[in-house]
Amino acid sequence: MGIILPVTLTAAAAAAIINLWLSIRVGQMRLKHKISIGDDGAGGPLTARMRAQLNFVENTAFFLVLVAAIELSGKGEPWLAWVVAVYMLGRIAHGLGMDGGALGKGRSIGVIITMLTLLGLAIAAVLITLGVL
Repeated sequence: MGIILPVTLTAAAAAAIINLWLSIRVGQMRLKHKISIGDDGAGGPLTARMRAQLNFVENTAFFLVLVAAIELSGKGEPWLAWVVAVYMLGRIAHGLGMDGGALGKGRSIGVIITMLTLLGLAIAAVLITLGVL
């Protein structure tokens, strides 16, 4: 039997679901504006949703690698699962916030959460490598 990484597997599953949700939101905007290829110009609602999905993909790849490496090191208990939960909630807030309006603050909240969790995991990874954590 292979190594099972429950936190990483759960994080990857959550990421896949959030990415699917973001993709559906892009598709809805494409249908609404009748744009099958490309975007709607500089800063339109389709572009905003496309950027929300791409931003998610850009950051989540690094996030998942760090989560897996920390979990493999055996140093992620019990805090790593909480970091994953906070990150995923932040990414949902960012996706909703990219629509602007009343939910616009979600974008800033999501950016801050993303940056802090990536920085925190990177620091933890270095500390684990140095034997400090």
